Amino acid sequence: MRQFVVLAHELTASGAADLNLDDLPGTGRLDLLARCVTSGLLLSYDIREDVRVYLVADGYVVRLEGSELRGINPDERSTAARIRDAFAAREGAIGAMAATPSPGVSIKRGDIEAVLDDLGASTLVELHSDGRPIVDLEPPENAAFVLSDHRDFTDEETNLLEERADERVSIGPRILHADQTITVAHNYLDTNGYRDY
Repeated sequence: MRQFVVLAHELTASGAADLNLDDLPGTGRLDLLARCVTSGLLLSYDIREDVRVYLVADGYVVRLEGSELRGINPDERSTAARIRDAFAAREGAIGAMAATPSPGVSIKRGDIEAVLDDLGASTLVELHSDGRPIVDLEPPENAAFVLSDHRDFTDEETNLLEERADERVSIGPRILHADQTITVAHNYLDTNGYRDY
């Protein structure tokens, strides 16, 4: 199982629920978050069934489960609509119980700490431009990558990850967009650390 946890710093629950599909960047950079979801879950003409993506925003966690998703498309607008529908269903998320607006998509109240507790027996990898090169990391079998959107981690997030992460790695010498970082991380694992092509 591969898991990606994306921390969204500008997206609000009400903004996402009332999303204008013609202004994805203006809605808490939902364009970038939608690209993170598609980079995490999609292959050409297929879904990565062994992948789970979490979006953490404004006191909520949207979870997208590759093995259960149906009819997801690679374009930003339709993926953003799935995220919008999740936030629109947030009132059905009561206590620890999640609301499930569509197969493979759920939302519940929570924060990064709750997600880290939910990751199970995974190697927790913080993706950060100041980390050691990913090629120095032996590819973990059950990796959980944590990354930020277009903003830096907050001080609180940084402290939590320093305490909880098994590794802190950089995917290359240049800073990439979050969705591109997910693609590179997938490629690193798909190729067993760039060894098997």
